[in-house]
Amino acid sequence: MPMKHIMWWVLVAVCSISLMPTMASATDIYPSKPIKVIVPFPPGGGADTLIRLIAPTMSELWKQSIIIENRPGASGFIGAEQVAQSPADGYTLLMGSTAAVTEKNIAQFSPVALVSASPYIVTVNPALNITSIKALIAFAKANPGKMRYGSSGPGSASHLAGELFASMANVSLLHVPYKGTGQALTDLLAGHIDLMFAPAQTVMPQIETGKLIAIAQTGAKRSESLPNMSTVSESGLPGYSAVGWFGLFAPANTPKMVIQKINQTVMFVMGQDRVRKAMLERGIDPANGTADEFAAFLRLDQSKWAKLMKENKVAVQ
Repeated sequence: MPMKHIMWWVLVAVCSISLMPTMASATDIYPSKPIKVIVPFPPGGGADTLIRLIAPTMSELWKQSIIIENRPGASGFIGAEQVAQSPADGYTLLMGSTAAVTEKNIAQFSPVALVSASPYIVTVNPALNITSIKALIAFAKANPGKMRYGSSGPGSASHLAGELFASMANVSLLHVPYKGTGQALTDLLAGHIDLMFAPAQTVMPQIETGKLIAIAQTGAKRSESLPNMSTVSESGLPGYSAVGWFGLFAPANTPKMVIQKINQTVMFVMGQDRVRKAMLERGIDPANGTADEFAAFLRLDQSKWAKLMKENKVAVQ
């Protein structure tokens, strides 16, 4: 073989070998550096509490630090936008929710893992002396537009759960949006608002100490984490159902192998007894499933809330 042909094949072989680590870095050896998870709400809310429950075990498994950064604002859109504009390599993730990921921006993300789809708790300030859904509806009808309910922002699950309740019960409630459920909780405890449709992990400590009253849970059926708490549907508003979901997202076009690896790790972590127990104790129902199943779940969830928002002229921004 002529020398120039031999040199050409040597060059091809060298180039191929030099490219192998670059190709592997996106899949086989992920993660090879710290991962940042953006929480688009203030500390203390549902998304923040949940990621801090599972992140330590994920970090142990990956032998990499997981940096959690709270970036609240605009009902979660500010933090979500930061992730959407990040490199699609799996090293910047979003702990998303109903508010932060909507039909408006879902194309900017790759769904990775559904972490939880749990009912919210209909929670009231004890000063109202309301202990049932029927009493809550009666009070709201006797005081139209005066009962104030807080949420983590326009378009959030805590907002839409309230809108659905008002629509189905044919009552008028005053929506008071906050930057996160943690801030809304502070005002509920202080009596500045009357009611919340809140993530269990946010309000259970106050419910257990009697600082707040839990009336019912919002799921279609009783959840695994709250088996003794009745649902809104069985307590006076048949057919009512609303859940608040939390899940991990990556920027659109993140390699599928990376998404699968994150998904498998999250599912493994949530299957660990200590993590599962910690979630259930806080009223959080652990989820499971593949990234594709999460995407299918999102399509159904967004269709339901888009219909409600259109019918009730609910503005997100």
